[in-house]
Amino acid sequence: MPLHLGPFVRWRSGLVLAWICLFSSGFTFTGGEHAATVTHPLPAAFSDLLPHFLVEPDDVYIVKNKPVTLTCRSTPATQIYFKCNGEWVHQDQHLIERDVDPATGLPVMQVKIDISRQQVEKIFGLDDYWCQCVAWSTTGTQKSQKAYVRIAYLRKNFEEEPLGKEVALDQEVLLRCHPPEGVPPAEVEWQRNEELIDPKTDPNFFITVDHNLIIKQARLADTGNYTCVAKNIVARRKSSSATVIVYVNGGWSTWATWSACSAVCGRGWQKRSRSCTNPTPLNGGTSCEGQSVQKSACTATCPVDGGWSEWSKWSPCGADCTMWRSRECTQPTPSTGGKECQGLDLQSLNCTSEQCPQSEYHHLSASGAEDVALYVGIVAVALCLTLLLIVLVLVYRRKKEGLDADVADSSILTTGFQPMGIKPTKPENSHLLTIQPDLTSTTTSYQGTLRSRHEVTGKFSVSNGPLLEPLPNGSHTLHNGKLPSDPNDFMNRLSSQTYFKTLPRDNVNTSYGTFNFLGGRLTLPNTGISLLIPPEAIPRGKIYEIYLTIQKKEDMRLPLAGCQTLLSPVVSCGPPGVMLTRPVILSMDHCSDACLENWTIRLKKQSYEGMWEDVLQLGEEVVSEPYYCQLEAETCRVFTEQLGRFALVGESLSMAASKRFKLLLFAPAYCSTLEYNIRVYCMDDTQDLLKEVMQMERQLGGRLIDEPHVLLFKDSYHNLRLSIHDMPQAHWRSKLLAGYQEIPFYHIWSGSQRTLNCTFTLERQSMSTCDLTCTLCVWQVEGEGQSFTLDFNISKDIRPLDSDFLLMDNCTPALAGPSAFQIPYLIRQKICSSLDTPCPNGADWRLLAQRLKLDRHMSFFASKASPTSVILDLWETQHFHSGNLNQLAAVMAEIGKQEAMIFLVSDGEC
Repeated sequence: MPLHLGPFVRWRSGLVLAWICLFSSGFTFTGGEHAATVTHPLPAAFSDLLPHFLVEPDDVYIVKNKPVTLTCRSTPATQIYFKCNGEWVHQDQHLIERDVDPATGLPVMQVKIDISRQQVEKIFGLDDYWCQCVAWSTTGTQKSQKAYVRIAYLRKNFEEEPLGKEVALDQEVLLRCHPPEGVPPAEVEWQRNEELIDPKTDPNFFITVDHNLIIKQARLADTGNYTCVAKNIVARRKSSSATVIVYVNGGWSTWATWSACSAVCGRGWQKRSRSCTNPTPLNGGTSCEGQSVQKSACTATCPVDGGWSEWSKWSPCGADCTMWRSRECTQPTPSTGGKECQGLDLQSLNCTSEQCPQSEYHHLSASGAEDVALYVGIVAVALCLTLLLIVLVLVYRRKKEGLDADVADSSILTTGFQPMGIKPTKPENSHLLTIQPDLTSTTTSYQGTLRSRHEVTGKFSVSNGPLLEPLPNGSHTLHNGKLPSDPNDFMNRLSSQTYFKTLPRDNVNTSYGTFNFLGGRLTLPNTGISLLIPPEAIPRGKIYEIYLTIQKKEDMRLPLAGCQTLLSPVVSCGPPGVMLTRPVILSMDHCSDACLENWTIRLKKQSYEGMWEDVLQLGEEVVSEPYYCQLEAETCRVFTEQLGRFALVGESLSMAASKRFKLLLFAPAYCSTLEYNIRVYCMDDTQDLLKEVMQMERQLGGRLIDEPHVLLFKDSYHNLRLSIHDMPQAHWRSKLLAGYQEIPFYHIWSGSQRTLNCTFTLERQSMSTCDLTCTLCVWQVEGEGQSFTLDFNISKDIRPLDSDFLLMDNCTPALAGPSAFQIPYLIRQKICSSLDTPCPNGADWRLLAQRLKLDRHMSFFASKASPTSVILDLWETQHFHSGNLNQLAAVMAEIGKQEAMIFLVSDGEC
């Protein structure tokens, strides 16, 4: 290949001699760029070595007008030269030093160049100024890493400064700070009263990734002036101070005891006091309202001295020849400090010998003892007879109450199922029989909340009531609104109680119904949230009015710390405290990647006092506890024997943990201006949030311009960036000043903000422009991303908002009795009675769990009185919309138990 000398023909004559020496040694160097001169050929022993770099140039910043120096050091090397932005740096600008490594004897070459601010400013566009050094040896060349040279700066004005606040004691405080733009990006620290705040030494402070300061619980010592400080290698800027005042509202101490009455005898007064010291008002806090002293009238009773009554008559002469008489201090009795009676209350006197015969004394003594024994025996017999009578009465009442309950329960059961004859046919022309219950007969209608059946007999109307109203297709549904009271009245009754004051008042996200021992199902349509109440979960003889609702995340304020994040909606079912004999199943969506190796996932429940408690950790379930959880790819099934408020919280164990994120793109359905807005929503991948955004956009007049997209968002502490590219510049332009929009990592990862969105404002050149083509890019900083191509007409695309993604779930919010289940009640009982008994060959409930791929929960099923019923409950929950009884019948046929509980009939007989 030819040798390209380029501009080096103008170099000194010494360089020409060096090239001659190089060619005379048999070395040929060619290249597409300017070549470097070789003046020191390597010794023959090292001629086959490629150069390697001992020092490579690093990224540097130019501060003000000071030039920066780039250094490159390599061995063995004959020459080293720098190339900046694709062009060779002239030899005159290189400072070259040569040396020999004493350990290896290899020649070492070091080159330095200076880069000025003027050189960097000549580069225009988005590319940064970079330099790279190239080292030669007789064997070949090596290139170093690129070193970027940037001009450092830090603007003066903060984009957002902290604002002063007055907060109550123990309240959370958020001080915002957006530092000035700068290169390199400014580091932010916070000061309180000119002293640095270090969250490591004081964990009550927390600095977010977007530089905001959070005081978790305001203390009195936190009162002061707070300053946001931004600094980089160029300058140090301080925001204006924000004064935070932590005030304490005063509180009364407990009342002191009443003082003694001021009068010794007669009317007087007494008082008690309290002080505003629990706590004392500070820093402008409100003082206590009310009186600090209370006075009350009192009457002091005057003292009464005691007086003796008359003496009693003398007693008969006793065995010891002594008789006695007594008197009492009761005329009057001493009171209110009066003196006691003085003197004796008992007198004795010796009897004469005629009045004291000893033999008569012994006879009387013996007869008296016999009388005492007789009286004791009579009393004992009377007590035994009384106890026996009480026991008989209690037994009789209990038997009568049990008989009444059994009659009531059996009447409900027989109204749901009518006797029928079943003829077995050949399996090939058969399927699993669905027994249609006849609920058009006499049913009961219930009014009220939690009462025993025996307590509300007066509340029932014996008619075709609204509880189980017959439908045209023969199924029986409890409608959300068919209760005697309207939905608003139901929510108002609940919200009037202390625990239910945080329940949402909207009926859209609330379902409720009245249920008995036959069970049922509550569903919140289009949210993925449901509550299955299995048969026998409610005790026989009880009727419960049960609700299911979604709480707003921003209203609950779950205590999340560290890497914890909310993975599910906050769901309430209740009322809490009702007695359940079997676990109900609460189903709700979650947005984790369902990889438990990367997560610690806990189920949290809010106590009656409002505190959130961990009741379960997935993977470490204890079967004896009243809670159990099955985590599926997108759904969480919670078995619980206690109703209440639940949420799923995850804590990432590594940066590989990911949350499923859903992106929704909306635009105006009609646009009459040159500006056109595209709204991008970023939210957790749960159906309830999708429903909320769809309803909100319907009110805004928006339309969905692309299918929802799912993105995995990792716990890498990096923000989410969004940008729009590839628009036809002749017809459209973006009004966004920056190249992209960014959503902070903390806002997304916490999960406490339901819907995050950003808006891209575009402008068309004329009103006739209607076709829009562009590319939306979404990526996590230093991570993977996705791009979506948008191509639509802003005036002709009139697809309805909910045509494909909204109102897909048209199920009834509440179903009561057999209509809520796919497996008929009688068949379910036969399946449980057949499979609950352990079988030596394993053809029992354990094989059913394996066939249904539920064998991971064997220990949980085994802990229940009827494992088969729990398995069937879970199957009902998973297959409510898509369940196929023929498939279940096929599983039963594989087990070999179908002759005991599956009724097979021909199609004609069904």
